[in-house]
Amino acid sequence: MNILLIGAGGREHAFAWKLTQSKLCDKLFIAPGNAGTALLGANLPVSVTDFESLSAACISNKVDMILVGPEEPLVKGIYDFFKNNPATKHITVIGPSKAAAQLEGSKAFAKAFMQRHNIPTAAYREFTRENYAAGVEYIKGHSLPIVLKADGLAAGKGVLICQNNLEALSEFELMLHQSKFGDAGKKVVVEEFLKGIELSVFVLTDGENYLLLPEAKDYKRVGENDTGLNTGGMGAVSPLPFVNESFLQKVKETIIVPTIAGLKKDKLDYKGFIFFGLMNDAGDPRVIEYNCRMGDPETEVVIPRIKNDLVELLTATAQQKLHEIVIATDSRYAAAVVAVSGGYPGDYKSGLEIQGLNDEVLENSLVFQSGTKRHDNDVVTNGGRVLVVTSFGDSISEAAEQSNYMMEQLYFEGMYYRSDIGYEFP
Repeated sequence: MNILLIGAGGREHAFAWKLTQSKLCDKLFIAPGNAGTALLGANLPVSVTDFESLSAACISNKVDMILVGPEEPLVKGIYDFFKNNPATKHITVIGPSKAAAQLEGSKAFAKAFMQRHNIPTAAYREFTRENYAAGVEYIKGHSLPIVLKADGLAAGKGVLICQNNLEALSEFELMLHQSKFGDAGKKVVVEEFLKGIELSVFVLTDGENYLLLPEAKDYKRVGENDTGLNTGGMGAVSPLPFVNESFLQKVKETIIVPTIAGLKKDKLDYKGFIFFGLMNDAGDPRVIEYNCRMGDPETEVVIPRIKNDLVELLTATAQQKLHEIVIATDSRYAAAVVAVSGGYPGDYKSGLEIQGLNDEVLENSLVFQSGTKRHDNDVVTNGGRVLVVTSFGDSISEAAEQSNYMMEQLYFEGMYYRSDIGYEFP
């Protein structure tokens, strides 16, 4: 079959790498893709939210299936657009409907969903300009730290952990009255701070059944030892030593099963990936957030560990036959390290030549491109997060050490990466 992969990051390069290994994939198109995906299929210069152009590209290229990487097209209704168009309704779209994608598109929607279906999460209240004064009083009396979340999509920057009431009140005012996060912050969710170890759990669901995929942990802070500003992700590891069968059973019973049952009960069409951002609170899992797609850079450690044919998995998802599939995973540890442009997550340069991409890659390592593009005969930087190296090992530290070694073979001006990914695991 012909497949269209939507997105342009390291997640999409990892997906493209996996899709092209399938005997079921005839032609792969990526919109818009990057210099790495161009080595695996045909990049199409189309925006991820230009549904008209994406539709035209699907028709002209006889596309049978669409895999959506990033959240924005899902939240804006790409599933509904294709389903409601007679010319494209035959095309399988892996991803939730616009209504179901509100699990990620609206923090308030997600919290209400969890509350309605008895899914463990942090206590919360939501506020707008209309009840701003009540929000001020709520924050003044709240325990610390306190978490403020912009309701809508804010490019991963809309979650603030405030250590004192003054900071929280200042940020609350900036969000609601100074439009710090634009329309995304017109509503603010204020919630308790959850203590414990964060992790990411992923499933593929067909609306009835689900497959549990390998779990992961990502590293958001730009600096070593988890210091500095939040980023889109500086690295990830999988599997996690503290995730045992007992913990996973709790995740399934208290979170995954109620979530999928809740989607069905609420008549929300959902065939695709669900990302559960969880807190392990002394062995008890609680939901921090939902994402309606795979994470980045978590995809770069999760997908390489899956031994199954990805197209077969996606086809079973579309046909509601996931109960017939058994997931096979690589038992080794995987560690992904992300190289970013100097200055990221603030201002940074683009168009810088990347050296070392054509050199030999070590066995047990993979190099995924993220913010790259081809300029003449060179590959140059085209974003904040530029490259991802994933390596396998018999321990997290061994895998991370090899990824760091591979990073030393790559270069662009101002290149920076964290050398301590997986630092808390032996």
